[in-house]
Amino acid sequence: MPRSAYTGPLQAVILDWAGTTMDYGCYAPAVVFTEVYRREGVDITMPEAREPMGAHKKVHIRKISQIESVRVKWNAAHGRDPEENDVERMFQQFIPLQLACLADYADLIPGTLEAVDAFRRKDLKIGSTTGYMGEMMDLLKSQAKERGYEPDASVCATDVPEGRPAPWMCVQNAQILGTYPFEACVKVDDTLPGIEEGLNAGMWTVGLTKTGNEIGLNETEIDALEPNDLDTHLEKARSRMDGIGAHYVVEGIWDVPDLLDEITDRLSKGERP
Repeated sequence: MPRSAYTGPLQAVILDWAGTTMDYGCYAPAVVFTEVYRREGVDITMPEAREPMGAHKKVHIRKISQIESVRVKWNAAHGRDPEENDVERMFQQFIPLQLACLADYADLIPGTLEAVDAFRRKDLKIGSTTGYMGEMMDLLKSQAKERGYEPDASVCATDVPEGRPAPWMCVQNAQILGTYPFEACVKVDDTLPGIEEGLNAGMWTVGLTKTGNEIGLNETEIDALEPNDLDTHLEKARSRMDGIGAHYVVEGIWDVPDLLDEITDRLSKGERP
């Protein structure tokens, strides 16, 4: 017998960190990825550095090495393809470099506190997931708390058997928060693997185009764009997020509260993600 459709209210919103709630433009990891490759004699572009964004950081470094243009540059510098011991060496360099600069990119994205207040007024619990490691998240959580943001749960890539796009960080959030079924949760993220993470967990997903990795510009740089250029960037990001199945795509976290009533209405009619 099929189980009855869930028609109750939303219970939780699970938020990404960099590019979603803090670090407008998702700069902190991107600048460090370029640096660790530079130290290997390989100059990667910012788009190359950003391509796997959202994954566990060692996985991210590995995926960069598998980009054809990066592989060609690595061969030119080393006379061979990048190997797993190269990935491990760069990852070990990445950790202290990332820790050293995280606080420089810890400002909350405008609208974060107001959106979280709106979630609270709707009696929603607040979870969070990230591709960062535990020691990095300890630093970021402290920085966020000083700025007025403290989610009820936070799960990082090193807390689970496999990071994004696997669903386990979302699943662990739901377990910590005591929220089920999973369709009573909304995952909000600015990266494609983060959206897939929510989809694979059976949650509603919301992609953010303006503040995160897909455009990869901070607020000042965004404001300096010509309107037509900004529209082009936003449409490209929207198309990529729509293409992997995001249920909703908006510009920033400030747009999310208004979506929740629509999702609640869909749930009341027995719809599932």
